[in-house]
Amino acid sequence: MRVAIVHDWLTGMRGGEKVLEVFCELFPEADIFTLLHLRGSVSKTIEERNIQTSFLQRIPLVKKCYRSFLLFFPLAIEGFDMRAYDMVLSSSHCVAKGVLTSPSAIHVCYCHTPMRYVWDHYYTYFGNDKKGAVSRFLMPAIAHYLRMWDVASSNRVDYFVANSYHVANRIKKYYKRSAEVIHPPVDCSLYTLPEERKEGDYYLIVSAFAPYKRIDIAIDAFERMGLPLVIIGGGQEEGHIRKLTKRHVKCIGWQSGESLKEYYRGCKALIFPGEEDFGIVPLEAQACGKPVIAFAAGGALETVQGIYPHDNRAAEGTRTEPKMPTGVFFTKQTADSLMEAVRFFEGHKNLFDALSIRKHAENFDRSVFKEKFKQYSKKLLC
Repeated sequence: MRVAIVHDWLTGMRGGEKVLEVFCELFPEADIFTLLHLRGSVSKTIEERNIQTSFLQRIPLVKKCYRSFLLFFPLAIEGFDMRAYDMVLSSSHCVAKGVLTSPSAIHVCYCHTPMRYVWDHYYTYFGNDKKGAVSRFLMPAIAHYLRMWDVASSNRVDYFVANSYHVANRIKKYYKRSAEVIHPPVDCSLYTLPEERKEGDYYLIVSAFAPYKRIDIAIDAFERMGLPLVIIGGGQEEGHIRKLTKRHVKCIGWQSGESLKEYYRGCKALIFPGEEDFGIVPLEAQACGKPVIAFAAGGALETVQGIYPHDNRAAEGTRTEPKMPTGVFFTKQTADSLMEAVRFFEGHKNLFDALSIRKHAENFDRSVFKEKFKQYSKKLLC
């Protein structure tokens, strides 16, 4: 059978693209359809495929400000001709699931999240403090249209697969659809324990610079504590993020896979201050034997076996602590709450064992994801 893979856009190797890379391995003959492709921005496995782009690819300057064309994304995704395909696999966090398929085709959507820009993160992206006068007038109407389209287009999907139980609950809330849960893969063959076991001398963030990532509270916390924090990443908030850094925090941009691995291996712990749909980064750090200090919400609750500082635990009620913890949780998305978690970690490092942390990450290995998705696909096609 002929298979097409639909992905929102190809502009860098983030979590969604790492899932897409595995889909390419599972379906080696599949064509890829995407709104926009920046050549050389993704892995060789993806770049070597037959990649079809939308009309947005031909618009001048769109590659630098493609998110400004959000209103046209539904039109662009509906422009792809899917009549030749028996199965369509959409890898969607925005509009990919809205592709039009033939009546006889099976459409499976691997949903990273319902369109966060117009649902739960709307005010994070488009609150009054984020918009100019024109946007304040236009964006409510645009968001209203996109919400209606997002719900309507969910009916084009035959089967939803969510990347976490957190996302499955949002699919149920917004689309009134149930979803199988298959957690995304982490490459445990690439991210490995360091040969020499020693404590790092810095904390680490690896993240796109988007508003909901809340890198700002981490910068505030580490500047106030006087502890070194290295930030790997980039994105639309980069100018703002760099202005916040002073003496103890430094931004070093995106790094190659090998360099990133060494930063994971050399850190004290990974800092994860945002509420993520799932989050592969904490698992990459754990595959290197490193603990994670994470905001206790979203996908982190599924990937980190966290313990709570006493004040947070008392505020949230009695919890069962994991026997082999892989990180520390903080319960308020504030610099003060994060600082408390870091200080707790500094005083309880003996609770964390690199081998146990690594073993936990191996439950999410690429081989596990491949086998689960392969069995799920067979079940649908039989």
